[in-house]
Amino acid sequence: MGRQWLQKKREINANKRAKITTKLVREITVAAKLGAPDPTMNARLEVAVEAARKQSVSNDVIARAIKKAAGGGDGAAQLELVTFEGMAPHKVPVIVECLTDNRNRTAPDMRSLFREAQFGAKVMFLFDHVGTIEATHEDGALDREGAAIEAGAQDVESLEDTPEGHSGARFFTEPADLDAVLRALKAAGWRVTTSEMGYRPKDKVTLSPEQRGEVESFLEAIDDHDDCHRIYTALA
Repeated sequence: MGRQWLQKKREINANKRAKITTKLVREITVAAKLGAPDPTMNARLEVAVEAARKQSVSNDVIARAIKKAAGGGDGAAQLELVTFEGMAPHKVPVIVECLTDNRNRTAPDMRSLFREAQFGAKVMFLFDHVGTIEATHEDGALDREGAAIEAGAQDVESLEDTPEGHSGARFFTEPADLDAVLRALKAAGWRVTTSEMGYRPKDKVTLSPEQRGEVESFLEAIDDHDDCHRIYTALA
């Protein structure tokens, strides 16, 4: 679900880092526009700011992004979230969210990137719209299911690449419950690295190693587009 397929293998060179910084700043802008422009009052914004700081995004850049989202700078209102649906190679459902200031530019670009696949295929019904929280805890023996119930999450699964001796979990919430569950997890000692609205596949597609490689190359090309914000896929 989401971007795990990409996080496991990407080597970050200078060009990639610049693209990642751009996307982190855009996430700050989206979070600030959807809620209060104060991280202490907006859980999603708080996580976005923390993620940006981990990638050494300067405080000035973060502050400008929040100011623009709050209407204090040029260009903030021009960004809109545009969602595209389709099938990746080997009939893997994909949802692509783009943040763009010109949908008439972005849509043809996405269509071109889907030239070896099925652009526009209706796949939204194959996903659930959920809140997603990724977090780790210093207690490696912690019961993830119990933590999910206590925080009010609907479901939980193990998190890849969890530090040794820690517990790692990906919590799924009802859309309206995302902030409340986030606050509850942080109060219980969980270190949150991701908090976002997104899509979770109802069923996953299992492929051969060769087929999986083709799909991953397809998804990476889309992710490299400057306007691409999030990719959700049913790839197992």
